[in-house]
Amino acid sequence: MSDIEELARRSKAAAAGLATINTEQKDKALLAMADALEQKMAVILEQNEEDLSAGRGQGISPALLDRLTLSESRVREMADGLREVATLRDPVGEIVDGWKLPNGLVVEKVRVPLGVIGIIYEARPNVTVDAAGLCIKSGNAVILRGSSSAINSNSVLVGIIAGAAEKAGLPKDAVQLVESTDRESARELMRLHGLIDVLIPRGGEGLIRTVVENSTVPVIETGVGNCHVYVDKGADIAMATDIVVNAKTQRPGVCNACETLLVHRDIAEEFLNAVYKPLTESGVILRGCPVTRKILNGVAEATEEDWCTEYLDLILAMKVVESLEEAIGHISRYGSSHSEAIVTNDYTRGKRFVEEVDSSAVYVNASTRFTDGGQFGMGAEIGISTQKLHARGPMSLPELTTTKFVIYGTGQVRR
Repeated sequence: MSDIEELARRSKAAAAGLATINTEQKDKALLAMADALEQKMAVILEQNEEDLSAGRGQGISPALLDRLTLSESRVREMADGLREVATLRDPVGEIVDGWKLPNGLVVEKVRVPLGVIGIIYEARPNVTVDAAGLCIKSGNAVILRGSSSAINSNSVLVGIIAGAAEKAGLPKDAVQLVESTDRESARELMRLHGLIDVLIPRGGEGLIRTVVENSTVPVIETGVGNCHVYVDKGADIAMATDIVVNAKTQRPGVCNACETLLVHRDIAEEFLNAVYKPLTESGVILRGCPVTRKILNGVAEATEEDWCTEYLDLILAMKVVESLEEAIGHISRYGSSHSEAIVTNDYTRGKRFVEEVDSSAVYVNASTRFTDGGQFGMGAEIGISTQKLHARGPMSLPELTTTKFVIYGTGQVRR
């Protein structure tokens, strides 16, 4: 038996124990984990600096460095995130539906944990804590497999929170880290059908595609965000400018940041000239279609690849479209079913955009940066699902459960 399989078997046993632990015990563990993170702040930042130093030496992008970086405020945010999860309603045991049959049987549909959740992710040590907290609250054991770029940060974080959880009375192996970061460890996780109940990849398109194509364990796709903002004819110029600049620059290295700006031809000259200065002053590199380049001198040419790219950086593709229909068609062709926005003063056109754009989150007159469990009032989230089965959009506690039927009888037999 390999080390990975042995780890998964321990998780399976821990999951059985977690499924019966009450809400009070789980919340006690979450609060203990939060306190432990703050108490161990110095060692966490020390190990994170080891990862950052290695990353700088390898020349990783500023956007990835930002994702990798921990600070005192970010560690406190992780701790506060655990405390917030402790305040959320526990979905386990919730009766989703119920009815009584003519023969007297009482049928209930009840929420239960998924079991063992595997998370494969890249360069984001905050995912380590967020995922562990959500899995514990929803009664699931979790196996975390991060990337080599964050191995020191992840190791110290898991050691701290797993130790705190065990001291608070949770099963020993409720939270585990795969220490190996080679490709074979990830491939082996993908093949542990029967031991791992679901895999959730969080990272770039390449990682997600690899997991989806190679896993025998059920997968929930998350994260790839080739997101668009469409500025419709007649839109409020000031509002549209604020939304586009926020969607692109507030935090460019995340999956809900805007990557392509679409502008209706009737408003293109006025709006592009208005948005150009705040975007470029924020360091955004612009790439435009031929019409855009006629309006804005010096903008680089956008290629077919630009329409397909999730930059995760201060780069924005810009295209002038002839109509609302063309904007929707462009999103349908190039979008990733994550987050799309329209800025418009026309209710009917906004409604049509909402109805025809097939994404997990569709906005009218708001930034795409709100696609987040916390921002939606759901508490922390484990990722943004861009698929349609089981879960779609931000996945919080209910999305980390499944259901089973519980039937109560008084001696009924089928004839």
